[in-house]
Amino acid sequence: MDITLISPNCYVVSSCTLCNDTSKKQKQQKQKQKHIHQNTKPKLSFPISSPTPLLIKQKPHPQTKLQALNSVIDELESSVEKGIKLDAQIFSSLLETCFQLQAIDHGFRIHRLIPEKLLRKNVGLSSKLLRLYASGGHIEKAHHVFDQMSKRNASAFPWNSLISGYAELGQYEDALALYFQMEEEGVEPDRFTFPRVLKACSGIGSIQIGEDAHRQIVRCGYWDDGFVLNALVDMYAKCGDIVKARRVFNKIAFRDLVSWNSMLTGYIHHGLLAEALDIFRQMIHNECEPDSVGVSTILTGVPSLKIGAQVHGWVLRRGIEWDVSVANSLIVLYSNHCKLERASWLFEKMPERDVVSWNSIISAHCKDPEALIYFSRMESVGALPDSITFVSLLSACAHLGLVKDGERAGLIDEAYEIAVNGMEFEAGPTVWGALLYTCYLHCNVDIGEVAAHHLFELEPDNEHNFELLMKIYGNARRSEDVERVRIMMVERGLDS
Repeated sequence: MDITLISPNCYVVSSCTLCNDTSKKQKQQKQKQKHIHQNTKPKLSFPISSPTPLLIKQKPHPQTKLQALNSVIDELESSVEKGIKLDAQIFSSLLETCFQLQAIDHGFRIHRLIPEKLLRKNVGLSSKLLRLYASGGHIEKAHHVFDQMSKRNASAFPWNSLISGYAELGQYEDALALYFQMEEEGVEPDRFTFPRVLKACSGIGSIQIGEDAHRQIVRCGYWDDGFVLNALVDMYAKCGDIVKARRVFNKIAFRDLVSWNSMLTGYIHHGLLAEALDIFRQMIHNECEPDSVGVSTILTGVPSLKIGAQVHGWVLRRGIEWDVSVANSLIVLYSNHCKLERASWLFEKMPERDVVSWNSIISAHCKDPEALIYFSRMESVGALPDSITFVSLLSACAHLGLVKDGERAGLIDEAYEIAVNGMEFEAGPTVWGALLYTCYLHCNVDIGEVAAHHLFELEPDNEHNFELLMKIYGNARRSEDVERVRIMMVERGLDS
């Protein structure tokens, strides 16, 4: 039989056509399917569901990490009240979280939940609690935990935490005493011990103890550890031996930003501008781009406006001119060279400001009524003044003749009180330097002497501090004291 394809629906068999029959059958089948579909459609149709407003409102709000931590501690407190014993690992994890978030108050609550016997026996748990307290400035609580530890000599960790706590609070002698005790008890120091010890050496200016620590570093095998060597560079630079600082710096195989910044700061501190600029150029050449610390160090340390402007140009090309630290340093740079319009323009363009920004612009206008306007603006935006703000404002008032003789002594006394007792951390050379200059302006010998002696320890090579004290004594007609300070300068090799 011959079959010839004519169309998809039509075949010819001999001479008989099957098209019509096939078409009829297909039509009937389509109508039947359509009928079934129409009859079944209503039965399969349901309204689309949607969440009720009640359920939407009940959706929990996302918690912050502190809120989540607080909720967990609430649950644990409830469990302990019901007599449920908690595993040491739970406490350990929570103390680690508190440390990461610096949630000291939450740490107090966790401490109250830990059985005393468990805390004394579990060295890992007590070490984490000690570190939390020490890092938060609660050094007495930290030392109490340390004293209660039964196996505190098992590792250097608890010792390191306590030494670090004392060093961060400026209690350098206590930090070093603890290090000596650590040696006496036979505890092996690690790579985290030495940077903390060297920081304490820098704090009291003891290069002798620093050199002893250096020898111990070599004996313990950390002579090529970049983390430890960075701390050595910083110690030698701050203790006055810039040659040894550079020698150690040259031995660091892989220098990071900390390495470069330590050397850069050291050169600036010693007034070695050419060497500081060379370090800055080497950083760029070695593709270790200076960060805000390095840039700020150069900007505030260079006496030349031309060099400062060149660094400013580099800053602009890198697009970091509005970093708060960099912008603050630029304000200081231009105000030091009496470019107040430029300093003010920078200040006004800053996207965000901190207390240093306000202090810089107020200090820049210390001989101008604008200083008081800036201070008023500072208060209006809710920025909190510190002791430097107060001293800068006092100097401005003195220059403008706005402080009466009777008020001056009271204001200086208040500034001194803030410097000694009213600051979170120990006052540095900026605060004492501003206070010394104010005492010079107002002939306040007593507080001037105290400020000067602090500066002699903080900046032993800065002859300007000695000269200011001599002027204070000279104005008070105390010629013997003038001569005494002059002899001190000669003994320190500062006589010009």
